[in-house]
Amino acid sequence: MNMKNFKKIIRILRNIGVIIIILLIIALFFPTWTPDIKGDNSISTLEQVEINGSNLEIMIRGNDKDNPVIIVVHGGPGTPEIPYVDKYQDLLETKFTVVHYDQRASGKSYHFFEDYSKLSTDLLVEDLLAMTDYISKRLGKEKVILMGHSFGTYIAMQAAYQAPEKYEAYIGIGQMSDTRESEIESLNYCIDQAQKAGNTDDVVYLQGLTEQIKNGDTVTPRNYVMKYGGSARLIDNPDGDNIGVLLSSEYNLLDLIRYNYGMAYSQKMLLNDILENPLPNIVTKLKIPFYFVMGKYDYDTSYNAAKKYFDMIEADQKEFITFEKSAHYPQFEEKNKFYEWMSDTFIK
Repeated sequence: MNMKNFKKIIRILRNIGVIIIILLIIALFFPTWTPDIKGDNSISTLEQVEINGSNLEIMIRGNDKDNPVIIVVHGGPGTPEIPYVDKYQDLLETKFTVVHYDQRASGKSYHFFEDYSKLSTDLLVEDLLAMTDYISKRLGKEKVILMGHSFGTYIAMQAAYQAPEKYEAYIGIGQMSDTRESEIESLNYCIDQAQKAGNTDDVVYLQGLTEQIKNGDTVTPRNYVMKYGGSARLIDNPDGDNIGVLLSSEYNLLDLIRYNYGMAYSQKMLLNDILENPLPNIVTKLKIPFYFVMGKYDYDTSYNAAKKYFDMIEADQKEFITFEKSAHYPQFEEKNKFYEWMSDTFIK
């Protein structure tokens, strides 16, 4: 290769490098938004607000701001639903105003230079109570509907217990219960499915976790729960989908980085809280109506353990609703059925 051609190749590579850098910068800081909803009294906003001393990302969507308000508490720890949830709640938005927020140290609410050394589930409960006050005042509601999903039920149920006057009702989807009992059932399910599939390596690995899980030292690896249909059955598992997050209008590349940093940090800081202090030791009575909405095939948060917990909770009004075709995401997997149930239950 002569020097002239060599220099030409170097120049081309340099130009390609410059283009890649420019594209990365654009992806990092590309503006984010939530799709517009048409209507004189509609709302569709994505913004950061200061809640309890930290800037938290909120998304509010609905056809009519006068409709009943739902505050949704996402799962994880550290897996926000904002990047994907709008495609599943389009029906719900016609009769409700739906509020999602990224919890402290999660997703767009993860700030690289903020001190999260005191992050705890108790602090997340305090954040939720403060968020409820903010949303109630902003949207002019005396009470709102509180909806938790997965780990979000651990936070939301405590908020409903501590401040029932703020909420019309509590809905637990993929409801957490006795964590150790739930995880043992998840593990046994995965082992059984792996044996049926003839996946010997999976069986050996999972059986090796038995003592740790029985002792409450760890949880059943979620990649195995997903693999064997205990997480999502009618949709692709939405949490942790980096490509899906990046392609959403609500998140850019910087947000994706924050999403993954926040998820890792939140799980490191919060998993022990869940394992050492299960909900049945904290909440055994609610002064508001409550509903557990469970997919029959849920092994992220065991259906049977949730039913056992439901039966022990004292309340004047309670209901356990089974979605026969779903796993951990019944509100998305059977969104039409969920919309109809919500409408029948809360729209007078």
